[in-house]
Amino acid sequence: MTRTPGNLAVLATSFAAVSVLLTGCGGVQIKPDATLPRPLVATLPTRVGLVVPGDMRNFTHSETRWGVDWTIALGDGHLHLMRDVFKDTFDQVQEFKDIEEAKAASGLKAIFEPRIEQYSFVTARETGGRYYAVTIRYRIKLYTPTGEEADVLTLTGYGNALAKGMSSGKPLQQASLAAMRDAAAKFLVQFPEQPVGERLAKNEAVIVEEKAVTADAGGIDTVPIEEPTVDTAPVIAPTPTAPPSVPPAASAPAPKAS
Repeated sequence: MTRTPGNLAVLATSFAAVSVLLTGCGGVQIKPDATLPRPLVATLPTRVGLVVPGDMRNFTHSETRWGVDWTIALGDGHLHLMRDVFKDTFDQVQEFKDIEEAKAASGLKAIFEPRIEQYSFVTARETGGRYYAVTIRYRIKLYTPTGEEADVLTLTGYGNALAKGMSSGKPLQQASLAAMRDAAAKFLVQFPEQPVGERLAKNEAVIVEEKAVTADAGGIDTVPIEEPTVDTAPVIAPTPTAPPSVPPAASAPAPKAS
């Protein structure tokens, strides 16, 4: 299967408009929604089930910060996103309302159940008026065709946008879309390279013993304010060595008697 650098570029350039509502009382409401363009990847020749649970369909992040009420409705946008991502990853995708309905279907090789685990953001006020940044953490449960949980994949999308003004929600919507785009690109490119992806590429059913390597290992990451480019390789102190032996100084010849 061929992966090209154009995969990420295609995903980064074409997204649908996002609706933004700024309330008169100072609150900010955004509803990021995106339609992925056709990525330059080969679909896996298999049939899978997709279950988008109710908590993801209706996911809304709300908080009050600096006296401003922020509401980010992610449900509808992620329903569209997951449909597009799985349609572009697999040859056949059948959507179900829950796992029970999916495991009763015939011909599936795997069942996927994605969820949003964490959404976090920083505003221009917190970055000194420079930009907004967003992190979205995903957890995707993977089931066998009979409904047994086989593995869990984790994925984190990052996005940021230059600040356009403290009273506007536009930068936050753009940063949210960028995080969604980043996660979609990672899944499309990295999943087929995982052991479970290689199994599905052979049109073999997922089994409980199959262990997929998560696309993003480690704990929940914070929003990256800066991306340092320092070398993170451990510094290894040189092994102390004994100083070279110094031969004793030659004795000066005794002066000749006159």
